Amino acid sequence: MAVHAIGHFFQLFLMAIGLRRFGAIRALTRIDLVPAWGPRLLRILTFYVPRRRRLPENDGERLAMALANMGPAYIKLGQTLATRPDLVGRPIAEGLTTLQDRLPPFEFKKARATLEEQLGHTINELFSEFDETPVAAASIAQVHKATLKNGTKVAVKILRPDIETRFTRDLSLFEWLAGLGERHSAEARRLRLVQVVAKIRETVLCEMDLRLEAAAAAELADNMTGEPGYRLPSIEWDMTARRVMTLEWVDGIRVADQAALEKAGHDLEALGSRIVQVFLKQALRDGFFHADLHQGNLIVEPSGTVVAVDFGIMGRLTKLERRFLAEILFGFIRRDYDRVADVHFDAGYVPRSESHEEFAQAMRAIADPIMDLPVEEISAGKLLAQLFATTERFNMRTQPQLLLLQRTMVMAEGMALHLHPRSNMWQISEPVIEHWVRSNLSPEVQLADAINQLPRLIERLPSRIERWLAEEDNPAPESDLVPQHAPRSAGLLPFAFGLVVGAVLLKILAL
Repeated sequence: MAVHAIGHFFQLFLMAIGLRRFGAIRALTRIDLVPAWGPRLLRILTFYVPRRRRLPENDGERLAMALANMGPAYIKLGQTLATRPDLVGRPIAEGLTTLQDRLPPFEFKKARATLEEQLGHTINELFSEFDETPVAAASIAQVHKATLKNGTKVAVKILRPDIETRFTRDLSLFEWLAGLGERHSAEARRLRLVQVVAKIRETVLCEMDLRLEAAAAAELADNMTGEPGYRLPSIEWDMTARRVMTLEWVDGIRVADQAALEKAGHDLEALGSRIVQVFLKQALRDGFFHADLHQGNLIVEPSGTVVAVDFGIMGRLTKLERRFLAEILFGFIRRDYDRVADVHFDAGYVPRSESHEEFAQAMRAIADPIMDLPVEEISAGKLLAQLFATTERFNMRTQPQLLLLQRTMVMAEGMALHLHPRSNMWQISEPVIEHWVRSNLSPEVQLADAINQLPRLIERLPSRIERWLAEEDNPAPESDLVPQHAPRSAGLLPFAFGLVVGAVLLKILAL
C-alpha cells in the first residue's frame, strides 16, 4: 500500500509540473471541490518550472491544454469533466470542451508489427496498398488508409503500443484520488467521484478492445437500418482483432469543414437537424447511441448521406431511463414544470425529503429565461448544464449513467449550431420526443406492454418471491446505486400491482 502511495505522489508531482507549465493551476482555484491549500501547495512545489508563452486567457482552455499534454487518460478525464459544470463550474467546463482527442502518430514500424501479430499475416499478404502515414491519430489508436487484395478501400485502426499500461497506471491514480475524496468529503460522496472514475474506466476498456467497437458499430447499424440519410460503414470481420479493426473507407466531407459542405451544395440546416434527430432516436428509441459526436466523426457523402465513424464510446440507457429522459425533455418543451419535477422525484433523482414545489420552481427559473430568448440563443446544452448545477441545492446525487448522454447532447447541439447558427435544439427535438411519448407512454401502449409482459412475470414470480423473502431475512448493506430515501420493498410493489392488474385483464379477456 505504501509503495502504491509513493507512486501516486510521484504522479501527482508530474501532474503539478504539467499544470504549472500551461498556467493551469489557477483553474483549480475556481473549482469549489478543490481545497484552497491545494493550488498554493502546487505553486510552491513547482515554483522553478517556467510557463509557456502565448497561453489563452481562459482558465478552462489552459487546463484543457495541460491535460492534452499529459496523455490519453487525462484527455478522457478532461472530456468527462467538460460535462460536469456542477463539479468544475461552467466557465471551466466550457473551456474543457476545446479539448481535442488528438496526439502525434506513433511510428509505422510499430503499427505494422501490431497489425501482423494480430492478423497472423504480413501487410503484403493482406493488402495491395497500405499508406504508412496515418490519416488520423487519437489518444487510443491511429487510422491508416489501405486497399484490400480485391480492390476494396478500407480504413485500418490500430491501437497505440502499451496504451493499456498507460491507462491502467493513470486510472489507478484517479481511483485513488476519488477514494480519498469520498472518505473525507460529503460533497465528494454526493458527486459519486468513485463511480465517475469507474465510468471512465468502463468506457476506456471498451475502447481498447477493437472487437467490441466493431460489435458496437454492427449493433448501431442494425438499429439504424432504413433511417434515411444516415448510415454506418461495414466491418471487415475477418481482418478485425483485439488491437486492429478494418472497416469500409468512406469518401466525403467531414462535418467540421462547413465551407466545403456549403461549396458542395449541401443543405447545412437539414444536415444539422438530421444529426440531432438521429441521436435522439438512438437514445430514446433504441437506448444505444453514438456517444462521441465530435465534428470529425461524421462524414457527409456526395449524396448527402451522413456516415458515422469511430464507435469506441457508446452510451446505453435502460427503458426506464429513456422514459424519464423523454418526459423531462417533453415537460420542458411544454413548460410543464410540475411534470418535470414529478419525473425527477419518481426516478429517485431528488430525495423525497425535498420540496416538490420548490424543485418545480427551480426548474421554471432555469428554463423560462432560456425559452424566451431568440432562436439562435436557445441552448438545450446550457439548460442541461444549469439543471446539473441545481443538484447540490436539492441534495441530488450524481447519475453516472447519464454523463455520456449529457455530453453527447451538448455535442449534437454544438454540431447543429456549427452548421446553421440559428438552429433551435427544441424545435428540432420536439417531433422525435413527441413521437416517442405517443408511441411509448399512451395508456393503450402501456396496457399492451403489461399484457405482453404478464406471462414472463408469472413465470418469474416464484423466484422473485423467494429472493424477496431471503432479503427480508438477510438484509444487504445499502448500495450507493439505490437512492437512500427509497423503501426496500419499492421494487416489489409495482410488480405485485402489475400481477393483480394482469389477472383482472386475463379474466376480462376470458369472458
